[in-house]
Amino acid sequence: MATKHRNLSQLNSPLPSAEEMKFGIVVAEWNPEVTEGLLSGAVHTLRSAGCPEHNIQIKYVPGTFELSLGAQFFAEYTDVDAVIVLGCVIQGDTRHFDFVCQGVTQGVMQLQLQWNMPIAFGVLTTNDLQQALDRSGGRLGNKGDEAAAAAIQMVHLQDEMDTEENALDRKAIN
Repeated sequence: MATKHRNLSQLNSPLPSAEEMKFGIVVAEWNPEVTEGLLSGAVHTLRSAGCPEHNIQIKYVPGTFELSLGAQFFAEYTDVDAVIVLGCVIQGDTRHFDFVCQGVTQGVMQLQLQWNMPIAFGVLTTNDLQQALDRSGGRLGNKGDEAAAAAIQMVHLQDEMDTEENALDRKAIN
């Protein structure tokens, strides 16, 4: 989705209804001027798609590296349909950036496959704070919006495929 110098949060088609969907959102406390913007965008997109406020649970973790475990807690201890992880890692002078980015990316991917649950990746990995602000509600859109849209679309796809599988099972029985 990343394209230079345009609002990345503009969707090409309307989202499915999220009226019956439940979401967990895990937010990194590190870089709150960015992550709170991401959270605002994600909640706005979920609510705009019809998700009731009581079907949105928000939990905080210390930093971006902890997002994967926070998402796993949602998968283990709640009945959400999808999890949205929101964080921001800004490049510094050490390789810490590389390790955190790689760890959270792999962790989220593994969780999706392990739990058969959509986990939307709303993590910014930027060179500086201005780039992060531009992508958390600034001139380039909001990665939180994008992550919420992806979560809605993936829950819809999973529900659609589950319904089709059940229809095939019923047809095979008859």
